[in-house]
This record gives sequence, C-alpha cells and structure tokens, in this order.
Amino acid sequence: MIVDDIYGFFEVEPVLQDLILSKPVQRLKGIHQGGASFLVNKEWNVSRYEHSVGVMLLIRKLGGTLQEQIAGLLHDVSHTAFSHVIDFVLDNESEDFHEEIFEETIMDSEIPSILKHHGFSIEEIMKGDHSLLEQPLPLLCADRIDYTLRDMYRYGYLSKLEIVLFMEKLCVSRGLICIKGTEQAEWFVEAYYKEVLDFFMNPLNVYGYDRLTKLLKEALELDVITLSDFKLTDEEVLQKVRTSNKSSLVARYEGLIKPVKLQENEIEFDIHLKGKPRLIDPTVIIDGKLVEGSNISHKIKEMNTKAKKRAEKGSYIKVL
Repeated sequence: MIVDDIYGFFEVEPVLQDLILSKPVQRLKGIHQGGASFLVNKEWNVSRYEHSVGVMLLIRKLGGTLQEQIAGLLHDVSHTAFSHVIDFVLDNESEDFHEEIFEETIMDSEIPSILKHHGFSIEEIMKGDHSLLEQPLPLLCADRIDYTLRDMYRYGYLSKLEIVLFMEKLCVSRGLICIKGTEQAEWFVEAYYKEVLDFFMNPLNVYGYDRLTKLLKEALELDVITLSDFKLTDEEVLQKVRTSNKSSLVARYEGLIKPVKLQENEIEFDIHLKGKPRLIDPTVIIDGKLVEGSNISHKIKEMNTKAKKRAEKGSYIKVL
C-alpha cells in the first residue's frame, strides 16, 4: 500500500514494490528536490523520492501503462546530491547532468535484475516512448505537473481542494496530457510560475544555490570530495565537508546555514543568478478540439510574457 499526500492510497504491482525498495530509489529519500533550499529553510524539504513515487502514481491515474509507471518511478534515480546544484558546480548551462549519467546509474544497480525477474526489458524502460512522463516545454507532462503540485502544496501555496478540482479536469488525448477548459489551465499556469519563478527565484533560494555552489566547488578543488561523491546523499556529502580539516569549507558551511538578510537590488548586488527559462503552455480541450492555452486565454499569454522577461533578467540579490 502506497499513501501519497496528493494522490491518495494505491496498491501497486510486485515489480513496483521491488523497485521502490531498491537502493537507487531509496537513496532518493536523501536527495532534496530544491537543491540547496533545505539548508536555508528546513521546511523546503520535498525529496526526489516523494516526487518519483508521485510521478509514477500520476501516470497511473492518467491510465498509463505499467511500463511507463516504472519509467516514471525511475526517471530521477540518477539525480546527484543536491539535485540541480551539480549543474551550477560544473557550469552545465543545459542543467541536464543527471540525464547524462542516467543509463550508467541504472546499469550499475540492481534495477536491471529486478526488471528481468518481473519480465520487463530494461532497454524498453530506458528508451521507450513515454509521452505521459516527459514532453518538451511548453507542454504538460507528469514530471512537470507533479513537482509543481507537490512543492506548492507542501509549501502552502495550493490547497488540497484546488488540486482535486484541477485533477478532475486533467485527461489524456492523442497521447498528450490536456486540461478540460481554460479556467483550470489558467490555474495551473499560475501555480507553475509560483514554482519555477516565485519559489526557485526567491532571494533566499538564490542565496542558497550561490553559497552551496561555491562551497562544493571549493570542496572539489581541495579534494575533500570527488565527483563520484555526488552519487551519495545530501547529508553524506555535507558530512565530508563538516568533518574536513579545511577551515574555509567549514566556515562556508556555517555561513550558509545561518539566518541572513537579503534584498533584491539590481544596482548593488552580490549575486546574479539566471536559470534555464521554463515556460508552460498547456494543451486545452475546448469543444473536443486540442488548442494551445495561450491561443484562447489572454491571461495565459500575459503570464508567459511576464515569465519570459523575468527568467531572462534573472535575480539580483544583495546580502545585507
């Protein structure tokens, strides 16, 4: 029996049970989805494990095959400690390091043997067409929907009733996740930008990313950690930093977790952070036809225009 904060109670097949209990999936309990967020606000604590199980369950609710549910459960197993912080550490502008090491992570684990035992092909799981799980922006996909709903619900921006009403309007048509009617489409676009702009570009979040990136870069330069250590959990990597004999690293860590006063200031700033633009334009069903939300909703079009400008501008933060 699986109990999820958003989707409720589920009985799942033996293959999903075994995969959930596998070391790669269990490790995700120690990987925070927000990267550095939990270090600057302990309540920003959604894990990659919660998200991965959530994606699996959302695909299930939408009628996806068992194979695609498996793919949904496994899609984040290659995320390193601190999630996307690794992309800033490695100056990886495409923010896809976890995708580059996905196959290697899967093949070096017990996952292939678990799948084989239950009659599934690892190649089909890794390379199959999973249209519900992933779609290029600005389309909807289970991954994008779950992390938006999960984070915003956990952090108090969305209510359970709002999510229930939204889920009632979510459906699949021609292999695409769609929303019935403009009202719920507008609601989701607004929620999505609360996630990728208001939350991830929150000054405290930006500060956390900046300071943790600098700490980890120095830890690598001083050989306190190696790149392979990012296959550990967040806490295991931090423990290496805390127990090192490098006073500069310990000072960086202690400075990171201390309360801080910040100000958004484009003139006098200490930090400027720009991430990958993430615009959303959900497919909407109107009178049986599939249309882009921005083509029928001025509100969605306006939100996208503002989001694009804000993402291109980035965040300018002054430490007070």
